Amino acid sequence: MAKKFKLKGKTIEELQKMGLDDFFKLLPARLRRSYKRGWTEEQDKFLKQMRNNGKKVVRTHCRDMVVLPEMVGKKVAVYNGKEFTYLDIVPEMVGHYLGEYSLTRKMVKHSAAGIGATRSTKFISVK
Repeated sequence: MAKKFKLKGKTIEELQKMGLDDFFKLLPARLRRSYKRGWTEEQDKFLKQMRNNGKKVVRTHCRDMVVLPEMVGKKVAVYNGKEFTYLDIVPEMVGHYLGEYSLTRKMVKHSAAGIGATRSTKFISVK
């Protein structure tokens, strides 16, 4: 049997019933501070879209939005600077930023040297 997700001893159902004030008391100081300062216009707009759109995918550039319990089960597309990364919000993401799941850099994979890069390939024709 799979282990059920808990955050500080609370199940996802209990977290969804909580108010935002009580939920943010369970989170680390950085997240509590961002909530205390209030949502930015972009975060507020994103949250309204999430609440109104049902099962549709919500596209956003708002990487600094905290994943809330009410977002669980919804689909989000987060911009990584080049393209949108599609995410299904699962309970384990609650209390993290959206940007953590949309990586902005990828690993460089080098292949073999090209023609003319070494002495042995200097005189080989390109054709």
